[in-house]
Amino acid sequence: MSGQSLSGAGPADAPGAVEASVLSAVFTSLGLVADPARLQALTAYLDLLQRWNATYNLTAVRDRSAMLSQHLADCLAVIVPLGRARAQGRLLDVGSGGGLPGVVIAALLPEMAVTCVDAVAKKAAFVRQVAGALQLPNLQAVHARAEDLRLPAFDVITSRAFATLDLLVRLTEKHLAADGVWLAMKGRVPAEEIAALPPAIEVFHVEQLQVPTLDAQRCLVWMRRRQSV
Repeated sequence: MSGQSLSGAGPADAPGAVEASVLSAVFTSLGLVADPARLQALTAYLDLLQRWNATYNLTAVRDRSAMLSQHLADCLAVIVPLGRARAQGRLLDVGSGGGLPGVVIAALLPEMAVTCVDAVAKKAAFVRQVAGALQLPNLQAVHARAEDLRLPAFDVITSRAFATLDLLVRLTEKHLAADGVWLAMKGRVPAEEIAALPPAIEVFHVEQLQVPTLDAQRCLVWMRRRQSV
């Protein structure tokens, strides 16, 4: 599966059918149910991301097949671990950009109320557009800096390529519920960042991920306030 890409389609293949096949294979590889509604939602999201990206520069990735592998597959890899730990509640996606991973989480975990926050207005506006177009009532977007939010506490705070672990914690700790967790998407295990965390914060799990279609190291760093003995 790791070598599969849209660029390998034969001339007789319909691009939409090939894309759906690749996405379905990603779902299966990750242990997700590839039902038509989920596939359609993510394909529609990809359509919007590609269309808006031409004008608003939501991501440096321009090629549609690369968006699927580098963005969608990457974010889909967190769904099973997140669903296993917290399949419902309130989730804050910090520095969400074009809604990665917030939109994917909202589409795949409908019981999770997802708030995407970004300091760039056009990116928050895009996520609002996605929420309406995909009919995701559990998804909202806020244009603000994370540290300036005025919202009830969240059960999960996630980030993808946003900041160091220490900075993520410092900017968002006041938004985390008492028993909440941080879920940071990283490439290689960030040993130096983990060592730099304040004593009051503990990393209680580092989960290695195998992302279909993506030949790169990925992991999830789970953090929480250190439990008192």
